[in-house]
Amino acid sequence: MRVGVMQPYFLPYIGYWQLMAAVDKYVIYDDVNFINRGWINRNRILLEGESHFINIPMIGASQNKLINEIGVNNEEKLIEKNLRMVEYAYKKAPYFTKVYPLVKKILECKKEILSQYIAESFYIIAEYLSIETEFILSSQLDKDRSLKGQDKVLAICRILGATEYYNAIGGQGLYSDEDFEKSNLKLCFLKTDDITYPQLGGTYQSNLSILDVMMFNSQEKVKEMLHSYTLITQ
Repeated sequence: MRVGVMQPYFLPYIGYWQLMAAVDKYVIYDDVNFINRGWINRNRILLEGESHFINIPMIGASQNKLINEIGVNNEEKLIEKNLRMVEYAYKKAPYFTKVYPLVKKILECKKEILSQYIAESFYIIAEYLSIETEFILSSQLDKDRSLKGQDKVLAICRILGATEYYNAIGGQGLYSDEDFEKSNLKLCFLKTDDITYPQLGGTYQSNLSILDVMMFNSQEKVKEMLHSYTLITQ
């Protein structure tokens, strides 16, 4: 049983989706503290040849709150602003007409809690990319709420009956090989290969939101990209 645990990021880059697709159960880590100026509520899209942030309008955001305690501002004018931005950015992209309806569905979902809003976007895009992984909200698991960091992840793995734990390559320094070995867990890190594709002129902008990948690549091509990674085992 392969398990991945990651904070919910808004429309994250392709590597995040590779991790989702590589595991049997993916835990949306929503009962940890929100991080200001991170990737939880924003990501980058291509606008006039440059990377540009698209944000989820939030209510009561604070690093002193858990991700599942923060609200979403669903005012129509804010939703329309983001939709107009995406349309302006990608209306000439080859797969705009196929992907834009997904964007509308995500931005108009009206979920009032940040973690649920992002989870909904995962479900929508996962269906488009035929990712059949089971999604689980960390806050819905019956576990010791006082646990932190690696201990909390190990507890989640035990609850779910994991035999392998997958994380992004950037998380290597967060986990102890010895502790995972003691827990009879294989520790694996996913490193995304160098992925490039034609964009709309200018210098290529790497590691943008999955929206950029889907706007410029066919559904089948993006599915192929989900397997373009190296798995590093400890």
